[in-house]
Amino acid sequence: MDFIARGFVQAFRLLYAQDEETMVILATTLRLTALSMAAILALGLPLGFALGYFSFPGKRAVRAATDTLLALPTVVIGLLVYAFISRRGPLGGWELLFTVEGMAIGQVILGTPIVAAYTASAVEGLDCRLRQTLLTLGASGARLAAASLWEARFLILTAALTALGRIVGEVGSAMMLGGNIKWHTRTITTAITLETGKGDFALGIALGVILILISLLLNISLSFLRRRTQN
Repeated sequence: MDFIARGFVQAFRLLYAQDEETMVILATTLRLTALSMAAILALGLPLGFALGYFSFPGKRAVRAATDTLLALPTVVIGLLVYAFISRRGPLGGWELLFTVEGMAIGQVILGTPIVAAYTASAVEGLDCRLRQTLLTLGASGARLAAASLWEARFLILTAALTALGRIVGEVGSAMMLGGNIKWHTRTITTAITLETGKGDFALGIALGVILILISLLLNISLSFLRRRTQN
């Protein structure tokens, strides 16, 4: 068990000294997460609002597809995206494979159904008198959507944090689409997998500590939002 204790000591030394490799991995993870979450919210919020607010042909099919994607294995998503963005795929000319942008595609597919499903449920749970009040006040189109989403903001923030938690800890599609390339596409989760396999427990534990802190922050935020929605 001594190697575990030594690993923790070396891990805190790496973090305290701001080891270059560790900082690059953290920066890549943050860049990937920011890019993915921007796309997830841009796609998931309108889709969730439409599913929760309107009735249209094919709504049940879209809702079923969204719910199905919630449980889709990450490696399956990675495989499908890989097939599309590889050189032999229809999007091969865009050269997205083994890039942060290519990895973001997989994470967007993972996170968008979460935001869409939670947003739809939040909008469906709004007071039915809200719509009539907004229409009476002259709200329509984007203003109507913005006002409705604002009323459900705490549940939507919960959805965003839940999606963030899933993509931050994701490793399957990130490994397949990014290739875990040092100084380029290596993220916290893929680096932990690699370094632990190599026996470099110091860097693996250092990155694990960062991931635990991120997870702890997300859990605290979710607990706070749940209390706000219950009050």
